[in-house]
Amino acid sequence: MKAVLIKKYGGPEVLQITATTKPIPRNREILVKVSYATVSTGTVLLRRGKVPDSLLLTILMRLIFGITRPRQEIPGVEFSGIVEEVGADVQSFKKGDEVYGTTTGLKKGAYAEYVCIPEKWKWGVIAHKPKELSLEEAAALPVGAMTALELLTKAGLSAGDHILITGASGNVGNYAVQIARYYGARVTAVCGTANTEWVKATGADEVIDYKKQDISRLSNRFDIVFEASGRIRPSLLKPLLKKKGRFTSVKALTSEKNEKLITIHKMIEAGKLRPVIDRVYRLNQVVEAHHYFAQGKKGNVVIEIGG
Repeated sequence: MKAVLIKKYGGPEVLQITATTKPIPRNREILVKVSYATVSTGTVLLRRGKVPDSLLLTILMRLIFGITRPRQEIPGVEFSGIVEEVGADVQSFKKGDEVYGTTTGLKKGAYAEYVCIPEKWKWGVIAHKPKELSLEEAAALPVGAMTALELLTKAGLSAGDHILITGASGNVGNYAVQIARYYGARVTAVCGTANTEWVKATGADEVIDYKKQDISRLSNRFDIVFEASGRIRPSLLKPLLKKKGRFTSVKALTSEKNEKLITIHKMIEAGKLRPVIDRVYRLNQVVEAHHYFAQGKKGNVVIEIGG
């Protein structure tokens, strides 16, 4: 089968397409024929082997994921596809099922024509694709939506809250906009000039163009400030909180749980949540896809593996 391999840390050019052995599902594993994967922040960090502006986090990441080269030679965190085969004792999936999920904590990622996924494991998730979404959209759902849901929940989001969301045109940020609106919050979103109209269309009550307005000088005060861009210092945003306001950041630790996907599926079924796809690249364009991601994108960048 074809797969993307990483032999060393570095820029997009370290991504090399090669032929490798098709995996065989073991007990309680599912062999998925991958249709789509994504270029995610997690995938990019693991490819680069460093966390921007943090030597400590870079050292910790290298200790976990490989000191001089990635332990997971095939990258790719998110995927969607069709079940090709199931191992013994698999209960919830069968051949032909359309599924999506993550490869978090596994030895091999989703940038391959096939990947083996445990039916259940500690770090990641696999679930049946919501019928309302295409396989292309489903690949871009799990990490961003789960991250936004968990951080909003921890921040105590409730109906009537006024929330400021920076990075609202990004993956996590736009899911946060949609989820906050689902729960009845008033949403002020922050993004660049090119993205203001579509961000408003996804549910924001107000959109601020950070290129035209200094958000640190806003007169409004918010119940919650969600820093979803990963680039703004908390010290610039916390003064925008009300007296008992809550601050949360995309840099906070989160986890992947199937229970979160159940909640997310309810939002999708209600027509209140949908992935935003910026561009779709073929597998042989994976280097180009990673370069485009680095330039800044809206929503998600998807890679078609098997279509």
